[in-house]
Amino acid sequence: MIQRGIATFTLDYGKCPKWLFDRMVALGREMIRVIVAEEGSDAFIRRIGDPAWFQSLGTVLAFDWNASGLTTILTAALKEAIRGEERDLGVFICGGKGKTSRKTPDEISSWGMRMALDRKNTDALAYNSRMAAKVDSALIQDGFQIYHHSFFFTKNGAWTVVQQGMNLENQSARRYHWHSSKAKDLIREPHSGISSECTVENVLNMTAGESEKNRAISTALVEQSFGTLMKDITLLRKHYSPVSRMASIGNLSGTQLTLLELENREFTTHPVVREDFSKSKYLEKILSKLCDEQPEDYEKLVATQGVGPKTIRALSLVSEVIYGAKPSYEDPARYSFAHGGKDATPYPVDTVTYDETIDTMKKYVEKTKISPIEKRKIVKRMETKSEQYEVSSIK
Repeated sequence: MIQRGIATFTLDYGKCPKWLFDRMVALGREMIRVIVAEEGSDAFIRRIGDPAWFQSLGTVLAFDWNASGLTTILTAALKEAIRGEERDLGVFICGGKGKTSRKTPDEISSWGMRMALDRKNTDALAYNSRMAAKVDSALIQDGFQIYHHSFFFTKNGAWTVVQQGMNLENQSARRYHWHSSKAKDLIREPHSGISSECTVENVLNMTAGESEKNRAISTALVEQSFGTLMKDITLLRKHYSPVSRMASIGNLSGTQLTLLELENREFTTHPVVREDFSKSKYLEKILSKLCDEQPEDYEKLVATQGVGPKTIRALSLVSEVIYGAKPSYEDPARYSFAHGGKDATPYPVDTVTYDETIDTMKKYVEKTKISPIEKRKIVKRMETKSEQYEVSSIK
């Protein structure tokens, strides 16, 4: 069963030794062959979307359990493992770390042409890749900068995103998992899997169900004239003194914009006091573009080129402070886990899911074409991880 959410880890520095990477590639190739043969390519993609399963695969391939490097190295090893076998396996892995991550849509399109896949479906996959990256950088403002993005997909159209962000201030990394079966709506709670070492306070989470009204008002705001919108933006900068009027701006896209009665105390602790939205020429340029194009829904607003965290934050704050549509400020991470790793600190986990994952991994290992000695080492490593630390489930 796939849980929803985010994984958080300590940052790793340095490079993976060649001997270890080569070993991970060889074993990863065997594991993928077995899984695809046993369950099919779509099932493999679905499992990659499960953070606990992804983490367990990294353990099988001999990487630290809760190290941030697991994400980048494991993804790179799996991508190398299937090189030349993509057609036979029906699995394709695009993207990676840093500059490579920005080439993901082009890689998807390239595979689409090489495999003679339907152009419309290929374009949809590339769009999903771009949107996943934008959602986790702009709609979930948790202080983690995305630096790794990988996109797994099959000929049948199933897809999974595994991407990771870093927070240099607290020296940690956070991994975001998506799977196509869950992400039917790309901007409303689209993640597949929750596992976090820690949570963050005051996270603007525009993907939450509680942010629905704020998303609707944000969309309605850019259906006005640019001048009207900028009056609201300027109002935030001036920390508008008590307002004792109620005004209707009309019914825009079915959303009635109504000004609230505001008091000074509304602005003493609100994030708006720390940010001046009215003096950013680039923000004004993007807002003007949105008002000209008037996207028909929030997803199209987010997908608009140039829209980033600051644009989302500005519209969200106008929607909340002036029109009363409060978004969610709760971190979407809801569960936590770690099994060993460098600090040997136990964190809670879904024990049933974890035990089932380990049992499944053991079965796969037994069916791989590696030496019996190597199989025993892998199984022993998984059992050690399971026994060494107390594991519990929390909400």
